[in-house]
Amino acid sequence: MKRPHEIRYFDYVNASYERVRDVLERDALAICRAATKTSAARAASLAAALRINVAGFEVGTDITIVVTGMQETAAAPTSPRTAVLGIEWKAATLPRLFPFMRAELAIYPLAPTETQLDFHGWYEPPLGAVGGALDALVGRRIADAAVHRFVAEVAAYLRATLATRPA
Repeated sequence: MKRPHEIRYFDYVNASYERVRDVLERDALAICRAATKTSAARAASLAAALRINVAGFEVGTDITIVVTGMQETAAAPTSPRTAVLGIEWKAATLPRLFPFMRAELAIYPLAPTETQLDFHGWYEPPLGAVGGALDALVGRRIADAAVHRFVAEVAAYLRATLATRPA
């Protein structure tokens, strides 16, 4: 069995860990779906969408996203509390043509008013050897860009949501 490709990306939210955790606990799936939307008109759909531009062409697919759970570890003397959100996504149609992503979105405090989002995901290219070759040529860059955009949009959504709610 081939080893899955690993992707990491992080971003920050200027709000306390507790506030970020509480918003994610309330509706993580809606936040993840909102982060993958390309327009507000898609907000009512069950599928989300991952889309990026590669050399002037839009590449993407509708995806089905699942939040597999959220766990929080207690603070230890040498490390802060951490909440980890399990996420999986696959193409909504023709899933065998696109990678299946399994990931964790960890959040932890950096300061009393700053929280880090840390995405750590794994995917295996589809289509066997052909998919591996395509992944080596452009697939990894597409996956990296999609994850970068996803995490940036989750962070932006959290910033906007928390800016409108009193502390």
